[in-house]
Amino acid sequence: MVHEVSSFERSLAPLRAEIEVFDLLGGRLRRADLAGIEVVLLGGSGAYSAAIGGPWFATAMDSLRTVHASGVPAFASCWGFQAMAVAMGGRAVQDRSRAEVGTHRVFLTPAAGDDPIFGSLPSSFPAQMGHEDLVEELPPRTTLLASSDAVVNQAYRFEDAPIYCTQFHPELDSAGLLARLSTYPRYASEVLGVPSQAIADRVEDTPEANRLVRLFVEHVVRR
Repeated sequence: MVHEVSSFERSLAPLRAEIEVFDLLGGRLRRADLAGIEVVLLGGSGAYSAAIGGPWFATAMDSLRTVHASGVPAFASCWGFQAMAVAMGGRAVQDRSRAEVGTHRVFLTPAAGDDPIFGSLPSSFPAQMGHEDLVEELPPRTTLLASSDAVVNQAYRFEDAPIYCTQFHPELDSAGLLARLSTYPRYASEVLGVPSQAIADRVEDTPEANRLVRLFVEHVVRR
């Protein structure tokens, strides 16, 4: 959690961020908890699956529906991307044949060209990833913004709420991904069947993807 918070803080620079942590596994988020909050950031979690669920699942889904209904802008990556999709009527699955760990290229959809945030990015760029779960079906009232070679649904936005979601990690730069691989070396071998060093050797810088969170916050806070 500490690394995730510091990664979001780094991705927002030079904007100054005061990030308060709310544990979705610890209780239900209420509308009152969002009072005075300018932006909600939903990060990743390798220990919990939006596709498989668990005792915590129903409460977490209710909390994400509260975020959607609140009108507070939100940006969700990786687990947050999957969980928000499921909470709002989409479907996530676990499929290691389409797992992506390391740096992978994403391709913008035609709709992304007219998007106020994705529209400033090149049509294709590398991004950091680490997932075995993925969104098979997007929720209603969403627009697909990006895909990769292995996974169609890499980024989407809601049409009825100021919420953007990415399967990839725009908050992680190459150093951040290498730190994750070092902390969880078994993840690569268990998911992909290769040593984590083999993935680390192919990690690239991802400057275009790393702009996304800041671009989002600048857009929604200035509205």
